[in-house]
Amino acid sequence: MLAGLGPPADPADPGWAHLMVESARAAGHDRLGVLHETAVAPLETAAARRALVDPGRRSPLPAAPAAPGDTTYLCAVDGDGMGVSLIQSNASGFGSLLFEPNTGINLHNRGIGFSLTPGHFAEYGPGRRPPHTLCPALVTRPDGTLRAVLGTMGGDAQPQILLQIVTRLLLHRQTPSAAVGAPRWRLSGGDTGFDTWRSDQGVEVEEGAPWADGLRERGHPVGTAAYGTDFGHAHLIDLLPSGMLAGAADPRALIGAALGR
Repeated sequence: MLAGLGPPADPADPGWAHLMVESARAAGHDRLGVLHETAVAPLETAAARRALVDPGRRSPLPAAPAAPGDTTYLCAVDGDGMGVSLIQSNASGFGSLLFEPNTGINLHNRGIGFSLTPGHFAEYGPGRRPPHTLCPALVTRPDGTLRAVLGTMGGDAQPQILLQIVTRLLLHRQTPSAAVGAPRWRLSGGDTGFDTWRSDQGVEVEEGAPWADGLRERGHPVGTAAYGTDFGHAHLIDLLPSGMLAGAADPRALIGAALGR
């Protein structure tokens, strides 16, 4: 979505944040109606949605309610360049509220993403996987080798956060620490649950971010919040051409570290 819009070269430009915000809103708004597995999702709708993005103004989208979820993320890369991007989320706090009696492990509740409506893209059925908010990421080079491993918690804000970090890392060539620690925006729908886009009430930016006034000028309702956990706990490992690894743990996280040996 964003690639076809040509974001400004300077991440401090309000137009940079505006195009990302609009891409996230446009790409995610139809999520409940079309998202499931690649074989059945009409990916061509992305081009139609992109055409609705105004580079100078916020686009109108209808609203609907949201719901919460719970997530944690970690990543690792070994000496051979094998990377793991791992995310765990029970959904709805304690998930399904069903526990395995011998270990006490509780079962997740990601089946809430299914639909019981016949013909729905997320219709429940044998071998089907439910749509969800989780998006642990692996970034590869054109030759297929691993470039980066990253992910975050944050409900529907996860792709919004990763969009900002990946753009900073690849397009603006920032270091992992700079890309992860930089100010962020997120769509503010009351929480970062499962359908933030449809409950879209505006954009929330971290205090100190350079885009607030410019986004307001483009028609976005903008709020500010303290630099902190509401904007995700993102972690990143970058595999440099030299073979060295560079990692960063989100300074927003109450507990988190980038470790190597």
